[in-house]
Amino acid sequence: MKKAIGGKKQNTGDLSIVLLVAILTIFGTLMIFSASYYYSISQYDDPYHYLIRQLIWLAAGTVAMWVCSKIDYHFWVRLWLVAFAAGLVLLVLVLTPLGSSAYGATRWIEVGPITIMPGEIAKPCIILFITGFFSRHPKWATDFKKGIIPIVVVTGIYGGLIMLQPNMSTAFTVCFIAGGMLLVAGAKWRHLVILAGAAVAAAVAFIFTDTTGYRYKRFLSFLDPFEDPLDTGWNVVQSLLALGTGGLTGRGLGNSIQKNLYLPMPQNDFILAIIGEELGFIGILALMIVYLLLIWRGCHVAMNAKDLTGLLLASGIIIMVGVQVLINIAVVTSSMPPTGIILPFVSYGGNALLIFMGAMGILLNISKSSDF
Repeated sequence: MKKAIGGKKQNTGDLSIVLLVAILTIFGTLMIFSASYYYSISQYDDPYHYLIRQLIWLAAGTVAMWVCSKIDYHFWVRLWLVAFAAGLVLLVLVLTPLGSSAYGATRWIEVGPITIMPGEIAKPCIILFITGFFSRHPKWATDFKKGIIPIVVVTGIYGGLIMLQPNMSTAFTVCFIAGGMLLVAGAKWRHLVILAGAAVAAAVAFIFTDTTGYRYKRFLSFLDPFEDPLDTGWNVVQSLLALGTGGLTGRGLGNSIQKNLYLPMPQNDFILAIIGEELGFIGILALMIVYLLLIWRGCHVAMNAKDLTGLLLASGIIIMVGVQVLINIAVVTSSMPPTGIILPFVSYGGNALLIFMGAMGILLNISKSSDF
């Protein structure tokens, strides 16, 4: 969209992205309040605990989105090595005494009242690294030794450190982002097939060689969550019950039963189950349409970018969004093993919201350089 300023036309970018993000974040804030109401009371004796924090992060995310939309996207790509180093340092620090543990994993760094999740930060870092790498060496995308191997090594370092937390879902999300960007950069299909096969083999080995049996049990719970509904299958069973009782139109906003301390932390990974229970299939369908529209606009921005840098950066951002939406849906519907992947813009989580909204600002800036 263009507007005239001083007799000249100025591209304001794809404002439909702003509208779609606003719809998702407002809807997400509403559902977080509904989903977290009883859990918030039980944990903090305050029904507004998560709502207030989400509103604070939403304000910060809005500022981040506006600022990033004003900064030339080439600025961020020039920091590709700095981004890689920063992500690496944070992933190492989380494994030191500075790391904070909860629910059997060490995935956070606490800095005063702020909690940093290096795994979330690793996603935009890998996007910037791959974009910067191929922006400088565009022809290397078809060269396995010069182009593919360096990306695999960097992604492997990130993924390995994230697995140590342990956080298998985030590690594979980083791998999916890298693989998608390699495809966009022009990597040969045979190279991608080799990498995909290696990734699948690594995942199988990681699951079935688990000496503690934790990952193996979670995998089995995905195959049949009702076999152990009181332990490994608890979350998925409660999620399926929520979706099933929601039916076509749902119980009504605020009327979920599973959020009443049945489904653990319902405002996070399994918020889609609460949406399905309260708003039914129609509510989930409407939400998926908004996501599809956002992904479509992101793809449009990538395809109309004025240079390879814009194409890769926009592609990486929209792949990050799309992959997380698909994984979250798959987990909530028991189509894959339970993971810690949130629903973008909708689930509770300050780090993720800030990162996603900042990324949308960069996407807007890329769109300003294109003709819409």
